Amino acid sequence: MMNHIIEAHGLTKVFPGGIVAVNDVSFSVEEGEIFGFLGPNGAGKSTTIAMLTTLIRPTKGHATVAGIDILKQPYQARLAIGYVSQDLAVEDALTGYENLRLQAGFYHIVKIEALKRIDEVLEMVDLKDRAKDKVETYSGGMRKRLDIACGLIHRPRVLFLDEPTLGLDIQTRREIWKYVNHLRKEIRMTIFVTTHYMDEADSLCDRIAIIDKGIINILDTPAALKTSLGNEIVDFTFSKGTLEEQEETLQKITSLDFIRNIKFAQEKGYIASVTNGESSVPAIFEAIRDFPAKIGSISFKQPSLDDVFLHYTGHEMREEKVDKETGFRTRMIMRRTRR
Repeated sequence: MMNHIIEAHGLTKVFPGGIVAVNDVSFSVEEGEIFGFLGPNGAGKSTTIAMLTTLIRPTKGHATVAGIDILKQPYQARLAIGYVSQDLAVEDALTGYENLRLQAGFYHIVKIEALKRIDEVLEMVDLKDRAKDKVETYSGGMRKRLDIACGLIHRPRVLFLDEPTLGLDIQTRREIWKYVNHLRKEIRMTIFVTTHYMDEADSLCDRIAIIDKGIINILDTPAALKTSLGNEIVDFTFSKGTLEEQEETLQKITSLDFIRNIKFAQEKGYIASVTNGESSVPAIFEAIRDFPAKIGSISFKQPSLDDVFLHYTGHEMREEKVDKETGFRTRMIMRRTRR
């Protein structure tokens, strides 16, 4: 029997103006796993975390974290969780140690115990040798590690990391992944991560929920998600033929016995799951040789999470540009709705 440390049922959040940020989301997280929400900006990732961490109230639905009802016992729920937001919460003018001492004070941890825990988390994120330096002298990766340490000072059962490597270079991102894995392996901490980086979700998470426009499209392990598309896939586009001719040609391709399914991927063309490996490409060309519609580009590859996302959402991961004014308005709406 699985031990679910997080259970969400029908979570929905509608902001003023009828903006549906999260729409009837249900899922569970197993104790000790790294669970990921994978989706683009505006998918509902941060709003879901804000509800689970009691920063905002759901419009509908309910959830428990570490067996605690987030609506009925919000204070108790906060003691059981750690939360590291997208924005760095550490104070540049203070030292690493002073930031952690301040955080310990928020949880009313007595001085002797606080000193022990500060030493523990500094060791965990490899910052002991820089503890007395001001944070303004830290690199971006060091600041994020200190931010994570602040979220650990009260020894939470669940750690929420909202886009933990946003804006960091790939080398620093991998260092953060190493520390996150350490938390799970060494102290069996449950970690809930949101990300829009495919490689991060693939290498870090035990299970992934693909979320888009406030809805979970599919949830499974990275390996199972990729396997769901078949062992191999073929991408192709048409370069010649009317819509009717392309549709006729597509029907022919779909009827081939080695084609499992075909999905339309908008500007990227079509994605076909195949069962006969690289031989599928010449076989497709042979099958449609006498058809008026012609293939302009075609490629064969092993499925990736990018392909999974495209398959289940119908579009590629989008990087939505949010201007400062829009971003400010969004934050203000969230702050006004916090309870």
